[in-house]
Amino acid sequence: MAQEHVTTIASAGWFDQAMFGYYPYIALAVLVIGSVLRFDREPYTWRSGSSQLLRRQQLMIGSVLFHVGVLAIFAGHFVGLLTPIQIFDALGISHGAKQMLAIVAGGIAGLMAISGALILLHRRLFDPRIRATSSFGDTAILAILTTQLVLGLSTIPLSSQHLDGSEMVKFMTWAQGIFTFQPGAADHVAGVHWIFKAHLILGLTIFLIFPFTRLVHMLSAPVWFLGRRGWQIVRTRRGLPGSGKPHHGTKQETVR
Repeated sequence: MAQEHVTTIASAGWFDQAMFGYYPYIALAVLVIGSVLRFDREPYTWRSGSSQLLRRQQLMIGSVLFHVGVLAIFAGHFVGLLTPIQIFDALGISHGAKQMLAIVAGGIAGLMAISGALILLHRRLFDPRIRATSSFGDTAILAILTTQLVLGLSTIPLSSQHLDGSEMVKFMTWAQGIFTFQPGAADHVAGVHWIFKAHLILGLTIFLIFPFTRLVHMLSAPVWFLGRRGWQIVRTRRGLPGSGKPHHGTKQETVR
């Protein structure tokens, strides 16, 4: 049986309309177009960079915690926000159950991610060698992601006050309204707590700056290596004794 979705909708003022009605389209457009242009025009910058030769153990611990946590959070947000409400209703999953799952699973993933982020941030800020080889952008995007994780975890006490799932329905309706170009989508989140709004705005800002940071490596999976032709470096020494050619002791490298 379909559940009734009773939520209080506030009318969006100019700020809410700008941030949650127009800004999402600007951020998503820059994300898509900017990523395509960067991949096409600057393919050699399409990488994350590495400092694994320095404090490797700390890097591995922080990186695993951060990446596993962030991937779980991203998957949860993607499925939770963009899956039509009717599908959850058809499966018999109540809004309260979705809310509890988001709190528990999101809380665990968030703690993992922020633990890893703090390890990686400490490594970049307090190791002189790593700090010297890190760009401003590397440190800044890590700090922004850490702030976003803090905001995300800060929404858990607020969400626990709405265990009926009413707040989650607002965010689902807003996100799906944005992707389906529904007018008035911003109205659904106009009345939520400011921490939720800050979390949404910073998330959209991360989409906006995504093509200009090391985050682009998230879009790449080296699957083409599986079918890539092999190559081999062969070194030959010209002018060996008995070859009939002068021996100059030179080497030549050819790629096959």
